[in-house]
Parts: sequence; C-alpha cells; structure tokens
Amino acid sequence: MKDFKGKLFVFSAPSGSGKTTIVRHLLKQEQFNLAFSISATSREPRGFEKDGKDYYFISLRDFKNKIKEDAFLEWEEVYRDNFYGTLKIEVERIWALKKHVIFDIDVVGGLRIKKKFPENTLSVFVKPPSVDELKIRLKKRSTESEDKINMRIAKASVELATAPQFDKIIKNYDLEVALQEAEALMRDYLGLNK
Repeated sequence: MKDFKGKLFVFSAPSGSGKTTIVRHLLKQEQFNLAFSISATSREPRGFEKDGKDYYFISLRDFKNKIKEDAFLEWEEVYRDNFYGTLKIEVERIWALKKHVIFDIDVVGGLRIKKKFPENTLSVFVKPPSVDELKIRLKKRSTESEDKINMRIAKASVELATAPQFDKIIKNYDLEVALQEAEALMRDYLGLNK
C-alpha cells in the first residue's frame, strides 16, 4: 500500500444502530473525498443487495482460502459460517483513486483496522438509544428471521461494551443530530475547519 495513503474512517455498531445510514450520508458529502470500502462476506445476499456494490459475496470455501492466502486486512466469523472481512486490495483500490476510505463494519473488524493503522484512522462507534430500540429497528427491516434477530440482539450487548475503545461515540437517538455530529467529526479529522 504505497503512494497515496488516505485517512481511514471506521464506523462500527451493533446491527440496527444506524451506522449504514450515517455512512451513506457521509459518502454524499463531496468535501470529504470518500470511497466506500466494500466488505467481503460468505453469507447470501439479503433483499436488494448487489455483489460488488454492497458486499463482495464469496463462497465459504473461497473465503477460507483467502484467509490462508493472507488476503484480508481483517476478518471475523461474525456468526457460525458467516464470515466478513476487508480485502487488502479494496483499500489499495480506494487509495489508488486518491480517496479516503470509509468503513461500515462490525466492532471487532473496526478495532482491528484502528490497530493496524493507528496514525490515520478515526474510529467511531454508533450507539443506539437502547437494546429494545435495536430490536424494533431490526424487526422493521423484515429481512431476517426471529432467531437471527435474537442472535443479533444477544451480540449487541457484547458490542456495546466495546464503545469506549473507539475514538468517538455518536449517540444515534435522533438521526439528524447524529448526521451533524458525524459531519463535524469528519471535518475536524480532515482539518477542514481551519
């Protein structure tokens, strides 16, 4: 990963916290010069997800082979046989475009990226109003079974405990306020307030 080394913006949170909405909003703000890091996953696409846009959907076998090849910057078995990870070539692709990288990623992966690039990573934890609110949001999505939702809720308690390890915490109780906070953090980190 040579030449241009942009900043890395990691947004992590339990499922349903609103991190994807925040990341999509920030990507539309041209002054930040961002490109989205597309994660790889071994799970099946949900709803209208597209390969190469939302995720790189790869088979479980191919994912495990890429782990052996050391092709990932970070990876995690988030649920049984459900792997997610960031391919090294994805960050290289974005830096080749002379853009900063923004991640919408689980907490373990987010902390691993921060550890690998401590000097140029801003890690942000998006905190939901409550675990009950998370459950409501996940049910509204109508993309997963009750069992899957319960698995995500159980995992959320563990993830919420990692919040203090992140550089910044955005409390997403009111989406408009959370979006403004996210923009302010980006401007500050990129030195655009000067």
